[in-house]
Amino acid sequence: MLKIQNLTKIYGKSFTAVDNLTLRVAPGDIFGFIGHNGAGKTTTLRCVAGILEYESGEIFINGIPLAEDPLACKRVMRYIPDNPDLYEHLKGIAYLNFLADIYGLDAQTRTSRIAKYADAFEMTARLGDSIGAMSHGMKQKMAVIGALIGAPKLLLLDEPFVGLDPIAAHTLKQIMRDMTNNGAAILFSTHILEVAEKLCNKVAIIQKGKLIVAGDMETVRGDVSLEELFLELSENRA
Repeated sequence: MLKIQNLTKIYGKSFTAVDNLTLRVAPGDIFGFIGHNGAGKTTTLRCVAGILEYESGEIFINGIPLAEDPLACKRVMRYIPDNPDLYEHLKGIAYLNFLADIYGLDAQTRTSRIAKYADAFEMTARLGDSIGAMSHGMKQKMAVIGALIGAPKLLLLDEPFVGLDPIAAHTLKQIMRDMTNNGAAILFSTHILEVAEKLCNKVAIIQKGKLIVAGDMETVRGDVSLEELFLELSENRA
């Protein structure tokens, strides 16, 4: 579903944020993307989402080259940043209908999906509120709902659990499992290693723009916890 081949992204003239990174995410994968602040996680996700240009490498979404047909790629993927920037002057329901228009959803489909996910995240009663009046956690829920109503084949999330209350976080984890059980693929960054260890079937660790290790969670982790592995790798490369 996602193939990143030799991706390199340089800021300015000398700072290499992502260095020759290669990664594949298959249908059914919940793929955790782990690294320190500034390791290159967000930059990688933004390149895949088509937000950032990059110096070299190739990105394929569902077999489609992102550089050649970005619109076709964006039709099948959704990206939720760590701090969603929503249209705060809109009411929640207007924002979701705006996205449904972009996704080309018919009236019955949009109504059903909005109701399903608004109920799941306990936001139904707040859809009439202005987004600007919502708390950070509510805005995060709106961003998640907005992405999910498009039924993406590839979902990219940057620190998705930050700002969510425990019930909403649990709901999102279950939805992620349901999506991948139905053939979608998910790549998400997180600092919460315990969540990644329990939720993901695959994991990749990136440090200073370079991919250090990637693969099945059990194989990568071995006989230690993901936290222990991450700390050991960090010390070895310090």
